Amino acid sequence: MNLFLLTAFILLCFMTAVFLLALKLEDNSIVDIAYGLGFVLVGWSGSLVYGTGDSRQLLVLALISIWGLRLAIHIAARKRNEEGEDPRYRQWRESWGKTFVWRSYLQIYLLQGTVIYLVALPMLLVLRAPGGPLGWLDLFGVLIWLIGFGFEAIGDWQLLQFKNNAENRGRIMRFGLWRFTRHPNYFGEATLWWGIFLITLGAPLGWLAIISPLLIDFLLLKVSGIPMLEERYAGNPEFEVYKQRTNAFFPWIPKS
Repeated sequence: MNLFLLTAFILLCFMTAVFLLALKLEDNSIVDIAYGLGFVLVGWSGSLVYGTGDSRQLLVLALISIWGLRLAIHIAARKRNEEGEDPRYRQWRESWGKTFVWRSYLQIYLLQGTVIYLVALPMLLVLRAPGGPLGWLDLFGVLIWLIGFGFEAIGDWQLLQFKNNAENRGRIMRFGLWRFTRHPNYFGEATLWWGIFLITLGAPLGWLAIISPLLIDFLLLKVSGIPMLEERYAGNPEFEVYKQRTNAFFPWIPKS
């Protein structure tokens, strides 16, 4: 079995196991915790079989593992302070009715697994053939990754602290990084995957990894990221003022 088939099979087994656990818990929102862990599993399972210990392989695996583990821990901590299933998944549970079980597996778990696999393509390409020694492009990629990771991690931490304060219940987060962009965590996530892409360019066929950041950008900007989240706050007076003053994605000085 080659690298791509092996990691696809492992990811399928992992997402199926998460699905079965969610059925038992009656909570599909645990898939959000599994998202980051899926990348770690794909990377290191592939590395154990096909890794050579090359510096580019270790660099990409380390950066993605740090990102994936932090994201999983953050979502788990956030979920601990929430009651029951996330409203998005609860709405699907109610609207899907009798078809809920199989539609959950296909439209949540298998779809999520497919996204993970495609976004993880840089890791797989580097594991397949790491290329030459690290150079300036790799260093630039790491710097881009650090900027993105910083925005995502700090933005998530600031939002979690804001929500944990009972006085802020029902209010809109507009401080820290959130003063300059309505979605610093999404901007950070999109940015760090472009950094990973730059590092992957050092590997043969590394240009194919552009699928990864382009897919992330599309999902965050057009599908399940900004549009879905901002729809929940549409009509909120405080959010409407915030929306007029602050960029949705790219950080910039707020309008007066």
